[in-house]
Amino acid sequence: MHRYSEAMLTAIIIIIFLSVLILVHELGHFLLSKKFGVFVKEFGMGLPPGIFKKKVGETVYSINALPIGGFVNIAGENGEEDEGNEIPKHRLFYNIKIWKRFLIIAGGVIMNFILGWFLISIIFMVGIPKSVVVSQIQPGTPAEQAGLQPNDQIRGFNTATDVVNFINQNKGKEITLNVQRDGKEVAVKATPRLNPPQNEGSLGIALVDAGQDKEGVFKAIYDGLRASWGIFSTIFVGIFTLIKMAILGKASLNDVAGPVGIVKITAQASHMGFIYLMQLLALISINLAALNIFPFPALDGGRLLFLIIEKFKGSPLPKRFEQYANVAGMVLLLALMAIITVKDVWQLFR
Repeated sequence: MHRYSEAMLTAIIIIIFLSVLILVHELGHFLLSKKFGVFVKEFGMGLPPGIFKKKVGETVYSINALPIGGFVNIAGENGEEDEGNEIPKHRLFYNIKIWKRFLIIAGGVIMNFILGWFLISIIFMVGIPKSVVVSQIQPGTPAEQAGLQPNDQIRGFNTATDVVNFINQNKGKEITLNVQRDGKEVAVKATPRLNPPQNEGSLGIALVDAGQDKEGVFKAIYDGLRASWGIFSTIFVGIFTLIKMAILGKASLNDVAGPVGIVKITAQASHMGFIYLMQLLALISINLAALNIFPFPALDGGRLLFLIIEKFKGSPLPKRFEQYANVAGMVLLLALMAIITVKDVWQLFR
């Protein structure tokens, strides 16, 4: 029963996460469309079938049955002529200036980045309790034999250096480390080695200092922006690196998480507390922004690339070419997602 309750809580959290991330993304497209006078037919919360609809001005606002994300229906977004021609031509998406179309398409990415920045800034304002976290376990070491696991939080020490000093002072003696794991306190007994192999340490663990001191509002906003941009840049460059390594036949998906991996990470974060869930949402939002701006068909970045080509070419690319490119891109992305999901499931049962 307890496992069922945890699974339900994790599922609810994931649905909320997805809804917030998608809705914020669509809100970016919506707000900039309104700003530039493009006719917006509908803005919906959730996915159809519809439950409630109300027309305000020229736009229909709806609440829909499937509680995942939302959508925005922008007139002329796909290059189609409006049905019945009741909408002025100059208010159709494909008839406005390229720079305006560029910003509208980029609006979703911008909003996802802003959400991540906002959440990280709040975290800096609130602060995160200091802790020492196990980042890696070497195989065949006392740490592995004792049952220590990555992401265990070691209690009773202020810094990773304090933990290392304690371990080194007790080589050859059994020690007890109190760790927090999945919201529970666990006592782990281990005996540090007297003469460990080079670069392994007496227990065979790698440690990192975690936590964040409270900051003032303006410092938190500034540091939040720097941190968000750093995360965004790292992820964006990482995508290029992954593609480069794939071309060279050296790519590894071990550090890439799909839906199943995100479920596992979310479950771990939910045990650690609300502030860690907020941190996870911020990271996923910035991750989504970096992925979606990547210049690949079916992503917003692919659509932006087509606009750049249109600008230099002097005319739009053939509509059929864009459609085929987007379909091919979507197939490749779904195939990649399937491979990552199989990998995540396999790791769960190892």
